[in-house]
Amino acid sequence: MAPRRLLLVGEGNFSFAAALSETIDPSSSLTATCLQNAAHLARDPVAQENLRRLRERGTEIRFGVDCTQLANAFEPPNRKFDRIYFNFPHCGRKAGVAKNRELLAKFFQSCADVLAGEGEVHVALCRGQGGTPADKPQREWHNSWQVVAMAALGGFILSDVIPFSCEAVPGYKCTGYRSQDKSFHVEGALNHIFTESLPFEGSQPRIFRIKLGDKWFSFLEPEALAGKLNRGFLEASSCHPVKTINEKLIAELGTAFPLKMLKCSCPLLPQESTSVFPSWNCDILFAFWISLYEDNLNSKSLTGEIIQEIEDSIVSFSELSLPKSPKGDDNEEALEGIHGQVKVCLRSSLLVHVQAVIQAPDFLPGSLHILSGLVFRKCHILPFTMPAFHETLIILGVNQNLKHDGLFALLDHLKGILDSLLIQTLLEDAKMSKVEFVPQPNGKDYMIQVMSPNFGPDYATDLIIGAVNTSATSNTHKDQGFVIVSINLDLLTMLIWHISDWRMLWTFDNRFLKNFVPEKIVPFKSYCLYPPCYVHDISFWLDEKKGFDELEFHTVARAVSQDTITSIQLLGRFQHPRTGQISLCYRLTYQTCDKALTQQQVALMQCQFRKEIQQQLHVTLR
Repeated sequence: MAPRRLLLVGEGNFSFAAALSETIDPSSSLTATCLQNAAHLARDPVAQENLRRLRERGTEIRFGVDCTQLANAFEPPNRKFDRIYFNFPHCGRKAGVAKNRELLAKFFQSCADVLAGEGEVHVALCRGQGGTPADKPQREWHNSWQVVAMAALGGFILSDVIPFSCEAVPGYKCTGYRSQDKSFHVEGALNHIFTESLPFEGSQPRIFRIKLGDKWFSFLEPEALAGKLNRGFLEASSCHPVKTINEKLIAELGTAFPLKMLKCSCPLLPQESTSVFPSWNCDILFAFWISLYEDNLNSKSLTGEIIQEIEDSIVSFSELSLPKSPKGDDNEEALEGIHGQVKVCLRSSLLVHVQAVIQAPDFLPGSLHILSGLVFRKCHILPFTMPAFHETLIILGVNQNLKHDGLFALLDHLKGILDSLLIQTLLEDAKMSKVEFVPQPNGKDYMIQVMSPNFGPDYATDLIIGAVNTSATSNTHKDQGFVIVSINLDLLTMLIWHISDWRMLWTFDNRFLKNFVPEKIVPFKSYCLYPPCYVHDISFWLDEKKGFDELEFHTVARAVSQDTITSIQLLGRFQHPRTGQISLCYRLTYQTCDKALTQQQVALMQCQFRKEIQQQLHVTLR
């Protein structure tokens, strides 16, 4: 392990520095600083003794260091510290919470200038000061120091909280309570460990390119799906937990049934092909629509844009099935007759591929035909609904007379697999999740429901992770009955690893994948604890002629906020007594799961959201 550089700021009598210097690895270096000058401490015998011990050990000591301007205290070559400590910060005397918040905010902003990559900032606070649920009891937010919100101003997230123990650093005596030689009340104190967040950058829609025949087309990534396309979570080189679960699921199915793995085709569906959505599938109204533009430019000429080419493995021109020309020419000639743009949608379920599978001449009855891929669906902002997720489709064909037996053989085996996966991370004293197949009103189909009590009281405990359908028919294989199972792999992954926020699956932070090791499933430990939340209300008049699409309202909110809005609550509906015009009032809650988010950033998003709903939804703000 490389030698570490440790920085202590705000030292009072240097007792913490002296104690720490005796416990750190000899290869590590320690720099201890205080705000006061040397003359101020000359009259303190305890401080002088600690300084003597530090000098004997070769510790660097600096006086007059302002922790809110650390870059001024160290030259650029000496700025990168692996760990920064600030124990019991306080402005002095009877400073209120506002002053101490300001101190913390400036301190964290200063830390960003001198912290090494993957470094940590340790801040010890008295009981209740931090304002997080880790405090017992927890203070009201407005009466706390709001440490996670102040850290966000410097680009930091809270990654761990541990009790602060004076016994762990023998000889430490914290002083400076109200600027006096008195100790702080450290009973119940907590050490808050912060790490740098990925930068929260403004969303820049990416341009994707797709080759159809010998021509290239481009399309703009929908803002509500920013960062969701082309991530490759299921590819062979991936180590994402969604892929791990999919492989385990398929491997276990293979112990009871012969398998036929199918290649997932292009996620784009032309407008004319939306009729392939079966009546028992999700409504096409939930699909994301995009426009393909013919692109005669090479990608290098599109400077300033983020260009990504859809992987060849999921795209073929024939699969896209663009409209044929009136003369019935083949696809390539038909393409020449297309000018401007082609309207397509992103598939909202793999179920759109069912007919192609069961109509195929090489369909194998008795085998499980398995297809896995990414799907996209407009949805309301709720804890367990997601605009993009990975789905696995399991298709079984059996003789019509044996359909009932085939159905229950598959469901019994599937239930055993799911139960086995869900108990692998069961914590001590935790209640066991329960998988049930809930019959639907038609008496033929089922919903796959997991009763999970382990997500806590703030979340629904009964989650629908998939569906079973028995209504499909095939003109090619008329003697066959079909059982079709669809499973939301993302929800299943969340349940197995106890990941409470679906957005974490899509993070670009490498720390997420470090939680997962091959051949071992342990509960996920978040590196972003208690992120601050910010609440904004919005009210507006509806346009009587245009109406109001609440799903589109949620989609615009998702796009503008870059998926930081976690809740949209209708507070009230008012109808004007004279004009009859209707006004709605909503409450929006902003909160991230993996990045630092500040109040100022949220205010800008809210301002942009107000503009967007006026333009896109034709409402009048109040």
